[in-house]
Amino acid sequence: MGMIEDTPQTPDDQTPTASGRVTPVQTSGAMPVAATRAGFIALAGAPNAGKSTLLNAVVGQKISIVTPKVQTTRHRIAGIVTAGDAQMVFLDVPGLLPRAKQALDAAMMATAWEAIGEADVVIYILDATTAGRDSNRDLLDRLSRLRQPLLLVVNKVDLVKKEILLPLLDRLREQTQFAEYFLISARKGSGVRDLLNALPRYMPEGPWLYPDDALTDRPMRFLAAELTREKLFLALRQELPYDLKVETERWESLRGGAAKVHQLITVSRDGHKKIILGQRGELLKHVGSTVREELSKITGGPVHLFLHVKVTPGWQDKRDALEV
Repeated sequence: MGMIEDTPQTPDDQTPTASGRVTPVQTSGAMPVAATRAGFIALAGAPNAGKSTLLNAVVGQKISIVTPKVQTTRHRIAGIVTAGDAQMVFLDVPGLLPRAKQALDAAMMATAWEAIGEADVVIYILDATTAGRDSNRDLLDRLSRLRQPLLLVVNKVDLVKKEILLPLLDRLREQTQFAEYFLISARKGSGVRDLLNALPRYMPEGPWLYPDDALTDRPMRFLAAELTREKLFLALRQELPYDLKVETERWESLRGGAAKVHQLITVSRDGHKKIILGQRGELLKHVGSTVREELSKITGGPVHLFLHVKVTPGWQDKRDALEV
């Protein structure tokens, strides 16, 4: 087992927002009682359509990792936006695939469709640069059969010429009955405010599900593990296959707001472990330092970060591959 210690700074084991999963949270603080709305909004689309980028844009803070790799998002992650009398819980789910090739893919698809089925509104996010593919058509056919309102968000419009975009819109509106449609660039933030302003009217009446300052339902230990996975993907690019996972095994709070964090990186081959470690462990040290610095900005607390690498052949084909 390889291990690299990165000592300078990180957070304590407290969620910066709400902890737990998507279930109503009761708090003793001041919570609106009447004339409020709250609901779930599923962000659905093909891999790399920009769902995680949009989630971060609407929340106003990075809570879902973003990399060029397909299927970066593996878990259902909630981003919470409270504006006026409405609380909107956005569900960022794994990109929808036409078929599952292994247990990990099957688990991700089950997570995605379960979240879509529970949502009050479904937003179909279409990558304008890849629009027109057969996989998009099949996905839209299935989404159009849902009971919930279906909204269309065409993303990455800044990368497509208008003479291509407008006929695409006309074709989509002829094929599928959308409640509304929006043209956005999640990366640049353009069009995101129009989308946020339109969503409250789709939220059912009822009490808020989270405190009004909540940003996500995930605890910091989960976000920290995701951050390490993101930095590994970015550092390795095409050198390492998609099949690695990161778990925060232990989080110890220390005096003065410091913390000691142990994370386990699992890969399926000895060769992958060597790639992650790098020559004399330099690559993993660099990743650890980058993760620690970003976590410090989020939490404001010092940390000792320990990264361990373990080889487990075929881990992605096991039934518990998606558990955290």
